[in-house]
Amino acid sequence: MRQAIKRWVKEWIPTLAITAAVSITFNTYVAQGMTVPTGSMLPTIQLQDKILVEKMVALTDFGFGDVVVFYPPLPGHEQERYVKRMIGLPGDTIEVKDGELIRNGERVDEPYVKEKMNYSFGPVRVPADHYLFLGDNRNDSLDSHLWPTPFVSKDKLIGKVMFRYFPFAHIGALES
Repeated sequence: MRQAIKRWVKEWIPTLAITAAVSITFNTYVAQGMTVPTGSMLPTIQLQDKILVEKMVALTDFGFGDVVVFYPPLPGHEQERYVKRMIGLPGDTIEVKDGELIRNGERVDEPYVKEKMNYSFGPVRVPADHYLFLGDNRNDSLDSHLWPTPFVSKDKLIGKVMFRYFPFAHIGALES
C-alpha cells in the first residue's frame, strides 16, 4: 500500500504542479474567463453571460468600439471589473448631444446601442494614455458620462473581450 502511494505521488504530483503553474500563468497574463455582473452592455452582452478576456494589454491594439474590461476611476469601485465599449481613444474629442455620439466632430452610427441617449455629455478631449468608455445600455450604465473623472488610465485596462462562451446558444464573437 505504501509503495502504491509513493508511486502515485511520483507520477502525478509533478504533472499536477506543472498543470497548476501553466493554468495560473495563463489566467494571470494571457486570458481569463469572466461573468458579466450588470446589464450595462445590453443588448450586446446579457447579464450573467460568460466572456473570455484577452489580457495581454501591452500587445493589444485597442480601437474605437472594442469591448474592454477595466478597473474604473470611481471612488469605492477601483477594484471592481467593468465591461464597457471603448468610445474615446487618446486625443479624441467626445460629446453626447441630442441623443447621439459625436466623435471628433462627426456623428457616429452605433447599431449596438440599446436606445437613444437621454443625456448630454462633453465635449471632452481624451488625454494621452487614457480612454473613455460607455455601456451599450447608455441610459442605464454607470460609465464615463457619470464619473467625476471620465477617463480610464491605460494601466487600469485588464483586456479586450474576445468572445462569449456561455450561454452556448450565443457562443462566439460579440455582435456589434
